[in-house]
Amino acid sequence: MSENKILLSHGSGGKLMHSLIENIFLKNFNNEILNKLYDSAIINFKDFELCFTTDSYTVKPIFFPGGDIGKLSICGTINDLSVCGATPLFISVGFIIEEGFDIKKLEKIVTSMKITSKFVGVKIVTGDTKIVEKGKIDEIFINTSGIGIKDKNLKLGIEYIEEGDKIIINGNIAEHGISVLLARNEFDIKSNIKSDCAPLNFLIGGLLKEFKGIKFMRDPTRGGLSSALNEIVKNQNFGIVIYEKEIPIKKEVLSICEILGFDPLNIANEGKVIIICDKRVSSKIVKKMKENIYGKDARIIGEVVKKPEGKVLMETITGSLRIVEEVVGEQFPRIC
Repeated sequence: MSENKILLSHGSGGKLMHSLIENIFLKNFNNEILNKLYDSAIINFKDFELCFTTDSYTVKPIFFPGGDIGKLSICGTINDLSVCGATPLFISVGFIIEEGFDIKKLEKIVTSMKITSKFVGVKIVTGDTKIVEKGKIDEIFINTSGIGIKDKNLKLGIEYIEEGDKIIINGNIAEHGISVLLARNEFDIKSNIKSDCAPLNFLIGGLLKEFKGIKFMRDPTRGGLSSALNEIVKNQNFGIVIYEKEIPIKKEVLSICEILGFDPLNIANEGKVIIICDKRVSSKIVKKMKENIYGKDARIIGEVVKKPEGKVLMETITGSLRIVEEVVGEQFPRIC
């Protein structure tokens, strides 16, 4: 690392964040479980695999169209377990709260967490609360950890991906990031865009029960679709081509991105899953996904290719190819 200080960009989900992980955390915490860098750690036991994940949430504002920091924390944890093939079971919750924070706001956040966790059938079983002096943090931060159980016979992993496999996403991209950004009222833009914040365990669990050809999954949160796809191909002997005309995105979201100069591929999502599957079952998977409220706009957006290795390309609407790179800087902080 050439930087001597931590930057906001180190939390963007892009190149700087991955550099921080590799050069500081992996170097010191190196082990066979952590090194896989899956959305959840997968720990082998005799009869099952335990999936364990953790995440911290610092979104600003804490209430936004389509969700709040509480709902976001539960959904994010549920989805990190689900994309690894686990059935989510238990969650821990840690609160860091600024002195002077409104009790009514806290109760609203906690109620949102209760409703979301009950809906998905997950229990919040332990937690912690710390209060810090006014001005030391911005309102409230939440950390969650989650535990789930995975069937040992379910084989998911980058090592199973092959040339010709199809790339599927369950719906429109960039809604969470744009929703949160506009909720800050920093731009004179009126919009009806809501965050896609949603728990995907029922959608994903149903697909895994019905289809054998699913090989790998990832949720494109920080850094958006571009970072998630680049994480998949990094140091691999295959590449990915996606098709611009097939990527689902609402016209309003696309228009706002064009006005503000953002690439929607780089913007955070909180209710999306990327599925890489055998091409022979891809259309059936999309059809099944469309039966679920969180998959009604599902599409095949690309495929795995032999060349170029370790790269993500996009075939544009005009037919040209461009390289899709990870986010380098921070488009806007505190998005999740």
